[in-house]
Amino acid sequence: MVTQPQIHGDVADRYGHVADVFRDNFTTGGEVGAAVTVYVRGRKVVDLYGGVADTRSGRPWDAHTPVVVFSCTKGILAICAYLLAQQGRLDLDAPVTRYWPEFGQHGKAHIPVRWLLTHQAGLPALDRSMTLDEVLAWDPVITAIEAQAPLWEPGTAHGYHPMTYGWLIGEVIHRITGQLPGAFFADTVAGPLGLHTWLGLPAAESDTVAWGLAPPPDPDPFEDPVAERGITMGGAFAFPADADGLVSFNDDAIRAAGVPGAGAVSTADGLARLYAACVSDVAGGPLLTAASVDDAVVVRSRGQQRHGPPDTGQRWGTGFLLHSPPARPMLGERSFGHDGAGGNLAFADAEHQVGFGYVVNQMRGMGDERANRLTAAVRSCLEA
Repeated sequence: MVTQPQIHGDVADRYGHVADVFRDNFTTGGEVGAAVTVYVRGRKVVDLYGGVADTRSGRPWDAHTPVVVFSCTKGILAICAYLLAQQGRLDLDAPVTRYWPEFGQHGKAHIPVRWLLTHQAGLPALDRSMTLDEVLAWDPVITAIEAQAPLWEPGTAHGYHPMTYGWLIGEVIHRITGQLPGAFFADTVAGPLGLHTWLGLPAAESDTVAWGLAPPPDPDPFEDPVAERGITMGGAFAFPADADGLVSFNDDAIRAAGVPGAGAVSTADGLARLYAACVSDVAGGPLLTAASVDDAVVVRSRGQQRHGPPDTGQRWGTGFLLHSPPARPMLGERSFGHDGAGGNLAFADAEHQVGFGYVVNQMRGMGDERANRLTAAVRSCLEA
């Protein structure tokens, strides 16, 4: 006998199918704890949550439960970069050295800021090993990047920068604003929008965060030494989990540090409201101009990565993952956002003025369809 999950929240008329799929992710998909929020034209039409936030204590998922969203963090930094561009403080096509002169060592002087965001800079991993303390301290990583030579001729290929992405564009933000990206995001975006989203979790919020669960063993893991060094920052932490199955980002110190490519903590509503604000009138929005959105949805990188698993259709814009069937379909060619390890997904769609956020605590590997099923349900409701 299958136990029916306790699902809470609300859906507007016409969006009941999203609730059906969300519930089915629990009954047939092995969901443990999750939430999904959808805004359409500035109005919240889906706000659902359920399951268990912490399997150690049985603490239920509530309306304000946040979770580490991993690479959804990259979309947050991309939004920050576009805001600086709109203010005239950042030229995405200018050399990085205009803002960060020391970056130009070892053949990197000609790299434009945009290539940091499109995974074309040739810096997906560092040559040197890092300790966790060094990674969390910020400056040691910046120094290591400055001393690093690209692993391929920048601009000639792309390869996902799983962690270094955050410090690369994050240091540009730091040099322009004088603030680390978490502080800039808090002051410029999260605070004004009232988001439960942090890049650098306050200590007072630590006990509210969902406890991350390791993914099941992968029977056929992708192995590449560059990719391995990239995802672990040269061994600074196990990713996604250590040998005992403990998810590294459950560590309070890691969450508090705001690891800039993977360490944001957010509710589903925080992510959905953020992306809704990019393309619709939410709290005085939209955040992004029509020109910024037009630029964001241009495909800049696609096809087989230099260091990555077989291509499954991912298409990358400037800092964002774009509508990428079959691996990660969104709503269409005007969608932009980012997914995150374990199943999290957040995006905007400019055509339908949608903001979508889905967060989970049960990590999965390749072939995870939970987010895709919810996205398809939203699409069907919009088309009904």
